[in-house]
Amino acid sequence: MPAPSRSAARSADVVIVGAGPTGLALANLLGLYGVRTLVLEAEGELFDFPRGVSIDDESLRTFQTARLTDAVLPHTVPHHLLRFVNGSGRLLAEVDPGEGDFGWPRRNGFIQPLVDRAMLTGLDRFPHVDVLFSHRLTGFTDRGEDVLLSVTDADGEELAIRAGHLVGCDGGRSTVRKSIGAAFEGTTEPTRWLVVDVRNDPLGTPNAYLGCDPRRPYVSIGLPHGIRRFEFLLRPSETDEQAVEPAHLHRMLGSLIPHPERVDLIRKRVYTHHARVASVFRKGRVLIAGDAAHLMPVWQGQGFNSGIRDAANLAWKLAAVTHGMSHEGLLDTYDAERRGHAAAMVDVSNKIGKVISPTNRLVAGARDALAAGLTAFPRAKRYLAEMRYKPMPYYRHGAVVHLTEPDPRATVVGRLFIQPQVASREGERLPLDEVLGPWFSIVTWANDPRSILGPQGLETAERLGARLVEVRPMSQLHWKAPEQTGDVTVVGDVTGRLKKWFDDHPVSVVVVRPDRFVAGASIAQRAPQLLADLSQAVRLTPGGPHAGPSVLPFALPTDGALAPAE
Repeated sequence: MPAPSRSAARSADVVIVGAGPTGLALANLLGLYGVRTLVLEAEGELFDFPRGVSIDDESLRTFQTARLTDAVLPHTVPHHLLRFVNGSGRLLAEVDPGEGDFGWPRRNGFIQPLVDRAMLTGLDRFPHVDVLFSHRLTGFTDRGEDVLLSVTDADGEELAIRAGHLVGCDGGRSTVRKSIGAAFEGTTEPTRWLVVDVRNDPLGTPNAYLGCDPRRPYVSIGLPHGIRRFEFLLRPSETDEQAVEPAHLHRMLGSLIPHPERVDLIRKRVYTHHARVASVFRKGRVLIAGDAAHLMPVWQGQGFNSGIRDAANLAWKLAAVTHGMSHEGLLDTYDAERRGHAAAMVDVSNKIGKVISPTNRLVAGARDALAAGLTAFPRAKRYLAEMRYKPMPYYRHGAVVHLTEPDPRATVVGRLFIQPQVASREGERLPLDEVLGPWFSIVTWANDPRSILGPQGLETAERLGARLVEVRPMSQLHWKAPEQTGDVTVVGDVTGRLKKWFDDHPVSVVVVRPDRFVAGASIAQRAPQLLADLSQAVRLTPGGPHAGPSVLPFALPTDGALAPAE
């Protein structure tokens, strides 16, 4: 971990308040995109207490973009099953979604403090990113052209720091959210849960169990490095102080393990569950993300992941505005795209909590009977096992172009693009995102993108800094048209999944954003119109700088390793 104060920076393009997972992920992406970034953290070091334990395929894909997966994966358990059991230990339902369309397992256990530390260490790659611990935000003024921050350091000295934009990633009690006057709408559950982490896992079994036991609902989760997470519902008569007393803690653990007095305790903490979403995610040059923008019960394991989605959505937009590629209005799309999905995730997390936590035996019995009936039907069983109840992000409005009236059931625009394996002409097999690069890309099926975009479309693609990628069947991979130029990357559809994707959707040209969402799609002849409309959707600045190496300070070699641009 870097020293508590790595820099005395007094200005930055973006200042992030809070060195939690959302702030650290955002800082890594901004660092990748060449944005001068300063992270302020009020505490003297990273938090190290019971937190998130589930990371999904969307978050791992974001870490892939940020070139952090090698540091993160050692602290994960892939294909982390989730089993609901009743008070008798009978299986009610199992969630086993496997690997989805985005190139990573859909459920993974992880150790959040170690992943957070990996993200912090990742910032050492970027000389234009600084972190200041023991620096507390005390106020700020949005002056229109910038934001002036008042900050107090560890010695009590007052500092004035100028930011192009301010992003509050400062948790559920966010000072930034309160300062912009955003309401934090929702509820707080009256129930409390004791969360306990132990070393030398006394059970040693993998995966996660949600104990729907009316006597005392519980959670038991196998995690990396021999760590296990236990959670227990506290009764109204049990105080927070009583819950953490050794004798009381041992009684609760005794229902799950034979020798509770022998556990190697790491930490214990009492939590309440909040279900809240801020009324607005942006006001002027100030934005909020992560827990500052939304809080949700833990049952879906999506608090951490929702914050990473915020970071992925916001980072490229801040970079585009900072570099002068896009107008400030692009940042309005962050609120338009993220707030609705965050609310949907809060809602589903609430509903799952209601399945787990009944303490009335009649209610719990009715739930068990309903679960047994539902899982007798293969379609209902798949719905649960494959996590089809999880609301996937879909952006109907924002930095997207729907050439026709969108049908949410069928459209590909505003949804994440798939990431199968592809083959290069050099014989290498690699994930698609390694070919697309960390910025915009335009993907065509078996058609030279330069020949179909037209002069204006190519000019827009250049202003976007978009990489041109042609996907072909493997049988055509090594054929080269006489007129084809070297600035188109050609890859083979080694698994057949991309052909199936294009078979299933009536488009052949796809514009993929840096956060891997489809910004627009069309048939070949409509590609010029698509690019013209897209320039408006991403608020391209007339006469502004082109993206690419002239603006973004990185180059992506064919091996996918991050390297500085020359």
